Amino acid sequence: MSKLRIAGVIPARLNSTRLSRKVLREIAGRPMLEWVWRAAAASGLMDPVVVATDSEEVASLCRARGIPVEMTSATCPSGSDRVSKVAEKIDADIYVNIQGDEPTLTPEFFGPLLALFDRSEVDVATLAVRCRPEEFANPSTVKVVTDLNGRAMYFSRATIPFDRDAIGFTGYWKHLGIYAYRKAALERFAALTPSPLEQLERLEQLRLLENGIGIFVAEAPDDTIGVDTEDDLKRAEAVLRGREFRAGSKEISEPSQQR
Repeated sequence: MSKLRIAGVIPARLNSTRLSRKVLREIAGRPMLEWVWRAAAASGLMDPVVVATDSEEVASLCRARGIPVEMTSATCPSGSDRVSKVAEKIDADIYVNIQGDEPTLTPEFFGPLLALFDRSEVDVATLAVRCRPEEFANPSTVKVVTDLNGRAMYFSRATIPFDRDAIGFTGYWKHLGIYAYRKAALERFAALTPSPLEQLERLEQLRLLENGIGIFVAEAPDDTIGVDTEDDLKRAEAVLRGREFRAGSKEISEPSQQR
């Protein structure tokens, strides 16, 4: 994996339908987008890590904060389509599509994702985490079912697999919207038109499955908070404030241990 050139791309569309201007919303003293970029850049596994946007306002903020940015068309139908446009300008072997509304990501998420590419059969990779009971029936929580080799069989907003006999099944997996593509797979994705299931469920990854392109799934180290509502924003702020407090406490305690 160390020999591969890996680029991280954060698609950042300003006009979100569910929470207006969310990538620029301030959380714990920084714009949401900056938290995502910092986590990705701190992993040390991707170079460069750039924001892809169709908004000059987002681009201006990135330039002011030293975040690399590429302008892309407002007509891109999905985040991965936006990543493909960046791939035309930045050469790499693997491109990582990092959601711009996941401010609680940490650097530790990227190792398990990219380790999948040690397997030659993997062209597209993503992450999942055990689903909490309160999310089983939530259509905003995307579930994924894999085969025994870790290859995704289907993604859905429905509760899959269906517990037909009501045995109390709890082994659902929540999909986290981070993808990594080998360059050829990304180019193929971008050349395909949005597929029927993709449009039905509003899930871009179904375009790959419907066209016979496999997606392999690794377990994430933790869950994240994808921000779609004001309540999500508050929960993310609480998490980030807590991290800052723990980091500050550690910095204070370490010198006293040396004395």
